[in-house]
Amino acid sequence: MAPMTETWTDQQTEEKTDISTGDGDHDRFAHYVRKADIVRSNVEGVPVQALCGKVWIPNRDPERYPVCPTCKELHGMIFGKGDGEG
Repeated sequence: MAPMTETWTDQQTEEKTDISTGDGDHDRFAHYVRKADIVRSNVEGVPVQALCGKVWIPNRDPERYPVCPTCKELHGMIFGKGDGEG
């Protein structure tokens, strides 16, 4: 498998919106999101998609929430770090 070249942020949080996936568990976590997508969201106000598939417009402090276990696991699998950190 070829190495991924995309850069993902450590975490970004979500707010419930009309474009939410409707899965309440995702609304309690900080998620991994591409840095470029966060910049675009901040500038244009468009939604982002987390590694786990959650779609929302971020506007909360990710430090206040635990990391989404699905994002953490997928990040670890993609980038070769067992715990998904870093």
